[in-house]
Amino acid sequence: MNKNDAIVQLSKLALTGRRQDVQMYIRRMIRNKDFDDLKEKLDEIMHTMPSQGSPVRSAKFNAVPVDLDSRIQLLRHEPPVSLDIEPVWPPEVAASLDRIISERGKVKELEKAGLQPTKTALFTGAPGVGKTLAAKWLSLKLGKPLFILDLSAVMSSYLGRTGTNLRLVLDYAKSIDCILLLDEIDAIAKKRDDLGEVGELKRLVTVLLQEIDDWPATNLMLAATNHPSLLDPAVWRRFEQIVDFPLPSKNELNEVLQRSFPKLKKVDRELLTALSIVMQGASFSDIDKTTTSLMRDAVLHNTKLSTLIEEVVFKLLSDVSKEDKKLLSIHLTNGGVSQRKISTLIGISRDTIRKAAN
Repeated sequence: MNKNDAIVQLSKLALTGRRQDVQMYIRRMIRNKDFDDLKEKLDEIMHTMPSQGSPVRSAKFNAVPVDLDSRIQLLRHEPPVSLDIEPVWPPEVAASLDRIISERGKVKELEKAGLQPTKTALFTGAPGVGKTLAAKWLSLKLGKPLFILDLSAVMSSYLGRTGTNLRLVLDYAKSIDCILLLDEIDAIAKKRDDLGEVGELKRLVTVLLQEIDDWPATNLMLAATNHPSLLDPAVWRRFEQIVDFPLPSKNELNEVLQRSFPKLKKVDRELLTALSIVMQGASFSDIDKTTTSLMRDAVLHNTKLSTLIEEVVFKLLSDVSKEDKKLLSIHLTNGGVSQRKISTLIGISRDTIRKAAN
């Protein structure tokens, strides 16, 4: 953790007034070896400062709406996100997210021009590509609490009440300065020409469209779907920005892996590049699971990370193309793996490996 970056990040968190974020970040600094010279002072500050509850609980908000039958809250407040490393966004995604942040920083300039910042955005893409993470990241960058409405989870509650509960939830979100994420929006926003859907769900689409039209520019409404083809065309038209989250490219996979293991030696980083080649087609969520598993196994079995990474690479060889196998052999060779072993496990000759390396 770079000290200059830490100071900048801590300053941002402090200026948003989100005390719990600041405390969480300081705890992470205390655990980091780069801050050993400040550890005692930071620890003393943490123990002498009075504690406070959640900023959402302490704020004078009305009670979060609940289902009348189950009494389960219809909205979930997402705790402030704390990121050890910055997410790696594909260029198009990064541009869209940066634009949302930039617009929120120039509200007065936009108003003078008779304009408003983007107030609605639809995130599409396969599971695990970063849609929910993007909502959390925007919450962190904009200093706004994030509320998530999981439409599929509360569907049974809505049936029989038409749009009453939906309006209740959205009216609540409008009343506070927040970001609202409608997760799995396709659960209620399906095409109204779908003969398999009951009239109740079709009416919910109409209610949702009305609520999106009435959404205040002071707040930000995000929606996410894994099945964009199911959405009603009118829903597409209501969202000002459509952000498609693709599966990460080979380079993006490599960048995430390299960031996940910042202290590995240069020779071992070649193995991470090899891992990015065999993990093509994986999501960011898949990468996170793999890196977490590697770190746990290294601790549990007292094994070098490089050994474990090499094992994972050889386990995932089955779908690698012939050209990628040559590239893979180069990075494995540079990573200290013997050409004999590479030849045996990958299925290409040592002569081919030598030529590829040259």
